[in-house]
Amino acid sequence: MRKLKNSELGRIDVSEFKKIPKTPLIIVLDDIRSLNNIGAIFRTADAFIIEKIFLCGITACPPNKDIQKTALGSTESVDWEYYKNIDEIILKLKEKNVFVWSVEQTNKSKKLNKLNIDKKVKHAIVLGNEVKGVSQKAINLSNDVIEIPQFGTKHSLNVSVCSAILIWEFFNALN
Repeated sequence: MRKLKNSELGRIDVSEFKKIPKTPLIIVLDDIRSLNNIGAIFRTADAFIIEKIFLCGITACPPNKDIQKTALGSTESVDWEYYKNIDEIILKLKEKNVFVWSVEQTNKSKKLNKLNIDKKVKHAIVLGNEVKGVSQKAINLSNDVIEIPQFGTKHSLNVSVCSAILIWEFFNALN
């Protein structure tokens, strides 16, 4: 077995990325405070050709050197837009028949491992603040709530890790 060189990876450039069909998934970041988490989410969105990221509330926007440290240029490839109020973008997405999932632990959340993801509709996942999670306002406006089952003592994942798990699951279900 031999490790591949970068030149062997078949990477596309930003202009090619912009032209290829995207996974019908939108990421909505609700008050994410860590610039490293924001950058890591951009990088995962690039890896799985996600349609768009919406940055809301206190979530920082590119260009930013601390986002760039983990994004590694993916803020140039992945489309993004900023909204001060998360309710505004959730309502706009729902008007466009996007199914909006908040990612949170609630009394009625659906477990990711039991979820049947509908391939006929576009989806959005709302990821919340590292301490407070997804706002109740966003949960109330969402179509449904999803959670990643966890079995240890913490029942809490870093938001960038959580996004990677969800993006991978949706990518596999929608492609």
